[in-house]
Amino acid sequence: MYAPETSLLQSWQYNAQAWIEAVRSGAIESRQQVTDRAILLAIQSRQPQRVLDLGCGEGWLLRALAERGIEAIGVDGDATLVEAARTAGASTVHLASYEALAEAQVDIGRDYDVICANFALLHQDIIPLLAAMNALLAPDGALVIQTLHPWTAAAGDYQDGWREETFASFKGQWQPMPWYMRTLSSWIRALDMAGLQLAELQEPQHPQSPVPQSLLLVAEAHPHPL
Repeated sequence: MYAPETSLLQSWQYNAQAWIEAVRSGAIESRQQVTDRAILLAIQSRQPQRVLDLGCGEGWLLRALAERGIEAIGVDGDATLVEAARTAGASTVHLASYEALAEAQVDIGRDYDVICANFALLHQDIIPLLAAMNALLAPDGALVIQTLHPWTAAAGDYQDGWREETFASFKGQWQPMPWYMRTLSSWIRALDMAGLQLAELQEPQHPQSPVPQSLLLVAEAHPHPL
């Protein structure tokens, strides 16, 4: 029986070293031109002191935030990526699965001004994880999510469901990665079910491209009823 969640994790384990090289060599054009800057600006606009990078990968965002005087803590589920982030100078990087985070089995700190997930929410059942992250936010904190833009990624099939990234445009050996695409309304519904409400929506776009490069969502905790 095909288990996309398991295949997703296995693909990251297989692709980790190639991913590190792709990110650090600037091989991913959309990141270089649009999306890296977009997530940095979205985080900085909140003027945070402490940031948690959920699914931090090899740690480029941790380093970029530290260079700007922001305390940045990372967490990722792949040991190779975590070690790469630590070796490259990130001060605190936790190794933990999303399941462990969703069930609050590990202590990764709390009272974060911003928790960001940059192309890191690729599995189907994200609501328990989002709820767990909501609980770690400071009172005025925000969750910043950047993901593939569903209208662009849908390729004519605009509905929730598993897709496959083959990395065909990347150099080197890659294992195909399943990932779960959700529509815009599905994203907003997931946030709501996790106790979050949409505060801002951006569609980062290169001026010479006819389509957005990503979808960027900023969410805050629902105000508690009086």
